[in-house]
Amino acid sequence: MTAAISDSENLTFSNDKVTSTEEGNFVVYKMGAKTFRLDKTKARARFAGKKVINGMRSAELNVLPLKYHEAYRIYKQMKANHWEPDVIDMTRDSQQWNTNALSQKERWIIEMGVGYFSAAEGIVGDSVLHVIEDNLTAAELKHASLRHIAEESIHMDSLLHIIGSLNIDLDEVTAKFSDIPSVQKKNAFITRQMPELKMGIDLTQTVNKQKFAKAIFGITQVMEGTQFYALFAMVLSLHRQNKMTGIGQMFQYTLRDESNHIELGRYILSQLFAENPDIMTPEFRAELVEFMREGVELEKEFVRDCLPEDGVGMTQADFLTYVDYNADRRLAGLGLPTLSNVKTNPFAWLDEVIFLRKEKNFFETRVTEYQTSGSVTNAAEDDLI
Repeated sequence: MTAAISDSENLTFSNDKVTSTEEGNFVVYKMGAKTFRLDKTKARARFAGKKVINGMRSAELNVLPLKYHEAYRIYKQMKANHWEPDVIDMTRDSQQWNTNALSQKERWIIEMGVGYFSAAEGIVGDSVLHVIEDNLTAAELKHASLRHIAEESIHMDSLLHIIGSLNIDLDEVTAKFSDIPSVQKKNAFITRQMPELKMGIDLTQTVNKQKFAKAIFGITQVMEGTQFYALFAMVLSLHRQNKMTGIGQMFQYTLRDESNHIELGRYILSQLFAENPDIMTPEFRAELVEFMREGVELEKEFVRDCLPEDGVGMTQADFLTYVDYNADRRLAGLGLPTLSNVKTNPFAWLDEVIFLRKEKNFFETRVTEYQTSGSVTNAAEDDLI
């Protein structure tokens, strides 16, 4: 019979006497001739030294003692949502791509999707690695950010899977993010402050803390949270019409990943602001709102390039409204003033498509919930997407 260990009782295992006693801030274990004194104050000091930035750094990525529980919950949610592009059958997509099943407008949307995201996913991964994760000091925040980076690699794999399956010209893919002005502007806008942050800056200075906060805001709330969504919605609109369903399925999973990235970024920012009240001055609040405003205008220019004319089931006006709707959600999520009066999601059907709430038959193609057990979130879904 094995008994539970308590601070004050003596236990015997296999004729070896084990004792555990409390002596002030120490827990003392005695096992035969050996004595171990464990200092609880060291654990408390480690916990107190945990900060989003400027906290205690250690050589090991040890999340204990756990302080930022929400980040760890998001990490587990991200991990449970793991998926692999190679398991998605692209046979039907290839048939449609190589026949007359798609209009030229629809083909252009797919080409823009592959061209833009092939660069954008890399920008996110590089920025999270060298700007965000590298400057965080709490292990559980770094841990979740590393998962974020890993998911960007999965998204890059999905684009390679699409390019290979459809036999898209790689030179054309590169030209999309090199030669289309609206794509160039978006990428330059989001990365213009990153080189300085990658070189390492003194995060004890308020101005540098604000630059770091703006980088997190830019990547997770402006880029992933606002500038990704309209193009995803276009591709998923095609999926609703039984077109390019393999790509649509990959975009479903990718967009669900993005929801977690947005939530993680918002949580890190909220903790950063709470620990560093000098960051959120009235001037900096206005700077963040203006940054989102610029991002919205660039995204609307990009939407007009992706959908120059209305298509079947898709109107340019709806996608422009969707940009405003998402921008306001990201701002409101951080307690910032909104930019527009758009209160209604023009694509309410995306809620079900993104989160795959039900197992159901979409256009004779079985779409099931690609999610491991135990990954159901307690957060409101409308707050994530």
